[in-house]
Amino acid sequence: MPVAVAGSIVLSLSAAPAEAATDAAARDAALPQIRPAAAPGTMPYARTSVAWVVGSTAVAVPPTYTVRAGDTVSGIAARFGLRVSDVLTLNGLGWSTPIYPGQTLKLSAAGPAAPAAPAAPAPSALAYTVAAGDTVSSIANRHGVTTNAVLAANGLGWSSIIYPGQTLKVPAAGGAASVSSPAPAPAPAPAPAPNTSAGTHTVAAGDTVSGIAGRYGLSADAVLAANGLGWSSIIYPGQTLKIPGSAPSVPGLSSEQAVNAQLIVRIGRELGVPDRGIAIALGTAMQESSLRNVTWGDRDSLGLFQQRPSHGWGTEAEVQDAARATRAFFGGPGDPNGARTRGLLDIAGWEGLSFTQAAQAVQISAYPDAYAKWEAPALSWLAALG
Repeated sequence: MPVAVAGSIVLSLSAAPAEAATDAAARDAALPQIRPAAAPGTMPYARTSVAWVVGSTAVAVPPTYTVRAGDTVSGIAARFGLRVSDVLTLNGLGWSTPIYPGQTLKLSAAGPAAPAAPAAPAPSALAYTVAAGDTVSSIANRHGVTTNAVLAANGLGWSSIIYPGQTLKVPAAGGAASVSSPAPAPAPAPAPAPNTSAGTHTVAAGDTVSGIAGRYGLSADAVLAANGLGWSSIIYPGQTLKIPGSAPSVPGLSSEQAVNAQLIVRIGRELGVPDRGIAIALGTAMQESSLRNVTWGDRDSLGLFQQRPSHGWGTEAEVQDAARATRAFFGGPGDPNGARTRGLLDIAGWEGLSFTQAAQAVQISAYPDAYAKWEAPALSWLAALG
């Protein structure tokens, strides 16, 4: 470490408060100092420094320091030629955090940890690659964490859209430590019997969608989808909600997606649409909304197929009615829009078009080739649903 022989120099502490700067200046005035000059473009007196010079004697920086009466962080930092911000960072302190006599502070990264309340090591986050059919809630459930935790870890909101191939950070389960001892866990309630048939539920005071879903052995997503609701929707006492039957098990699809896929298949069968046409509808809905009856989209696009009220597909409420939107996509004699829009069955020779050409002919998307990747998955979903 080069030594410069000179008179006193002024210690500059970046971003130090007035109290810290005044205290450091007072100590500097009381103790003549000779310090090495920092090389241009470098940070002077970083926390990795091992010594600085007083007069002609090198003073080693100890790994720790025990606070004495009258000490301040800025004074301690000045005494050993360290930056206040480095001392604060090493000890997990803020500019306004008080210190007290007898407290042990770390002065170098290699020093022993200052006495503190024992804390569990922070679990590291996992990297998860989104697959077709994934939702944030299904990913969270799979890893034993809350949906809010996954959203927060990735800077997402409830209205954010995820897509296959995207990498999400999934915080480790149990990452939040409790300050007080947890109360004894109550005896687990018996699992609700699966709901095997569709019905209705009249909302009572205190009801939540997740609570209602749990009562019928369903996911909240399935109840939301059945009623054209989103996570930000409000329910109220006296409101009647549709309770779907048990969601079918479809590989690669969440319960919400499976319910919507089942709806598309059922309506396609009612209208006499060939299997390939139903598969095109399934793939289109997956590309447009991830097979979710969403309440947002590009400009005024809404619902399963992201149909636009401004383009004649119906009112906002109509395009978010999953059954009506599906009939409008298929078109033909059962089209609720009549001749106002053109569905799959209205396109002459659609059976001879490729999967993506047929979907594009209905949707008129800015990304006409995006539908092709869903052809094989859509056929597998159709096979699972029958």
